[in-house]
Amino acid sequence: MIKNSLKVKKYFSLSKIKEKEWYLLVLSLILCLLIIWAGFIAFKGEAFNLRNILSIHTSPLVWFVNLLVLSIPTSVIYFFNYFNIHRQKLINQVRELQQNNIYNIEIAEKIRNGELDEMNVESIGKLSDTLLNLGTSLKTSREKEDNENWVTQGKELISDILRSHQKVTDLAVDVIRGIIEYTGAIQGSLFLLEDNHLKNIATYAYNRRRYERQTIPVGKGLIGAVAYEKEMIYRTEIPEEYYTITSGLLGEQKPKSIIIIPISQEEELQGVMEIAFIKNAIPKHVISFVEELGGIIGRTIYNLKINQKTEELLAESQQMTVTLKENEKQLQANAVEMMEAQEELEKSNKLLETQIQEVEHAQQRLEALLTNASEFISIYDENQRLVFESPSVKRILGYNDEDDVVGMDTDLLTPKGYKTINNLFQFLLETPGGVQTAQYTYLKKNGKKMFLETKGTNLLHDPAIKGIIFNTQDITERKRAEKEERMKSKMQSLSENSPDMIIRINTNGKLVYVNPRVSEFIGTPTDEIIKNRITDLEIDQRFIDYVLESLSKIRDEQIQIISEVEVTSGEENRVMEIKAIPEFSEEKELESILFVAHDMTELKKIEAEIKEKNKKISDSINYAQRIQTAILPDTKILQRYFPRSFMFYRPKDVVSGDFPWLIKKDNYFYIAAVDCTGHGVPGALLSFIGFFLLNNIINASDDLTAAEVLDNLHLDVRRTLRQDQEGANGRDGMDLALVKIDLESNELQYSGAHNPLYYLTEGEFIEYKGSRKGIGGIPLAKKKEKDFENHVIKYKKGDKFFIFSDGYPDQVGGENGRKYQSKRMRELIERDATESMAHHAQEFSNQFYEWMGEFKQVDDVLLIGIEL
Repeated sequence: MIKNSLKVKKYFSLSKIKEKEWYLLVLSLILCLLIIWAGFIAFKGEAFNLRNILSIHTSPLVWFVNLLVLSIPTSVIYFFNYFNIHRQKLINQVRELQQNNIYNIEIAEKIRNGELDEMNVESIGKLSDTLLNLGTSLKTSREKEDNENWVTQGKELISDILRSHQKVTDLAVDVIRGIIEYTGAIQGSLFLLEDNHLKNIATYAYNRRRYERQTIPVGKGLIGAVAYEKEMIYRTEIPEEYYTITSGLLGEQKPKSIIIIPISQEEELQGVMEIAFIKNAIPKHVISFVEELGGIIGRTIYNLKINQKTEELLAESQQMTVTLKENEKQLQANAVEMMEAQEELEKSNKLLETQIQEVEHAQQRLEALLTNASEFISIYDENQRLVFESPSVKRILGYNDEDDVVGMDTDLLTPKGYKTINNLFQFLLETPGGVQTAQYTYLKKNGKKMFLETKGTNLLHDPAIKGIIFNTQDITERKRAEKEERMKSKMQSLSENSPDMIIRINTNGKLVYVNPRVSEFIGTPTDEIIKNRITDLEIDQRFIDYVLESLSKIRDEQIQIISEVEVTSGEENRVMEIKAIPEFSEEKELESILFVAHDMTELKKIEAEIKEKNKKISDSINYAQRIQTAILPDTKILQRYFPRSFMFYRPKDVVSGDFPWLIKKDNYFYIAAVDCTGHGVPGALLSFIGFFLLNNIINASDDLTAAEVLDNLHLDVRRTLRQDQEGANGRDGMDLALVKIDLESNELQYSGAHNPLYYLTEGEFIEYKGSRKGIGGIPLAKKKEKDFENHVIKYKKGDKFFIFSDGYPDQVGGENGRKYQSKRMRELIERDATESMAHHAQEFSNQFYEWMGEFKQVDDVLLIGIEL
């Protein structure tokens, strides 16, 4: 062990001279002075005594001599001491240099022997610094070289194992065992990728193989994450439950560090390998070694898979060779048959030539028939391309031979006709052998419309046609005759049996047609009315004035007019709804005006009665609404006890099936948001039952929990609605969320029938779900009901909670007319967790109306928010 520094004692002052030498020096000086003083006294011829010594010191010369005598030895001593000091410094420097050389030589020896770590080394100069840096560099290089050699040897070891196997399952076990033994790990597993899942094919731990059959989806857990990201994971903090839940590694001793690497072949994932160590930290070269093995093992597994696939293909090929040999014999037999068939074919060809000549003659006859036929034929392929069209097409469509026109020219079809032909074509294309007929309009050369009827037949399967054939004929005259007949028949039937008065007047103001109801109303036979003008009829002048005004207005604007006109028939006033309908020709010219007068008298009386009844019902409902509003708590009452609170209450109808409930007893507050079955009047009736039953339950009992209140309400509703009696079929009831608040102990209790409690504490959102049953309803005979669950929460000042009915989340709206859903409510609360309750109140209101937009409100809405 070399000391930290070499210390040499130094003596620099006169006080360090030996005590004996000091005495001798003082005596010598005193003796010298006595001799000098004796000389001065003898020179004066006086006796040597103390008095004469003092007397001679009156002379400056004596003092000068005294000083001279004292300065000489003092100077000698000073120079001697100065020489000794510098001599001693030189000796100390030489000794220190010798010690440093010895120290540096020892450092060099330690570096040469690789024992530098065993020394407590400190820097004593530039040479020692250089040696220490050299030693450190040599040590680092040696360690790096050792690590690289260790990695190389490990890779050779694993490569030897990989080369010695032909099956992945056998290879996996030996590879895991080899890696564990070489790296000093305690456990390892290899997972193979199959159908986006990682299947455990080998696990080795504690010097023996483990049989684990574990399958992990890609992306799940640490192993799934490595497969998904294709990146290594190195962890030194292992959860207690990791190996039983996520990794699948089992063992008597939990690992302290773990490496999970992807096994890949050129970025193509083959599997995942997991290695666990008992050490807290794994050296970097071990991590690098394991990570490099991922590519080596991946390439080997990939090659083994390829080899296995190749063997399977080879076996298939061999089987196909056997099959081909068997088929070769059959082909030889077929060749003999084909030669015989060839001879028969030659005979048939001679016969065919004769038949071809006959066909040519028949074709000439067919062309003459097609040219002069009353219909034209078109053939289209499956891509709707024209293949053939008979020569009669231009004649039938009213075009000349030089006109470039085809039977289904899209430029000459009306939009409706084009759509009809497309639909016909699509139907035939999808129906092999199908037959369908369509009628459509077409423009002739002179611009007039004509009606065509096309019968389509799918003959794509027919080798002689190989297309869709259309037979088209002109049915314009037939359509016109059918229309006229149909209109006559329809109008005759309708008008003759109609309870309304029907009058047709031409543009000149003459009556062209009246039905029997007109004759009855006027009291004049039909024959005497027709061909007269409206002014010639004996009818209420108000009716005549309306007809004349309508005629004038329709001539100018050509629009339909509907009005109510009061007329007198006999002694009775009648209210008539009269429609004036313009009728146009095919050229869009006004031909006549049809007046249809419907007697609205009885309907008006019924309408008046309905209005009166509706008024009475509305008055009753409004009165019920005033009663309901009077007994239910509102925002003002809620804020009296909880200043930082709000209530968003929007009934769908005048009265509501949802209702808020608040009651204070002793030191407790009971608050609930109740949603009764239905809305409007039925819901309001149930809300009265629920309100008073809740009040009775609280007033009749002391210190009930929130769940006990719901249990009692559940039984009371059943008894009130007689749902507990045999033969009952009513399923009416209510869902609700109820809280009980104890302001002294800072305790909040919650219980819910389906409806949840949303709770905010220190910015954290918590959802407490209600029990999965409602209040009331028919009990199940063979199933015992569970009590409502009670949640107890120790709240802190500033905590917030929200209770609500299903009207808010079920509201339809947005761009696609979907429900708002509870998820958006949770997101809104979490987003504004630090905001005030006033902000929440405004935000919930804005969100509701923005979401609803133009849609109708679907249910009663109730939302209560309170900050404690």
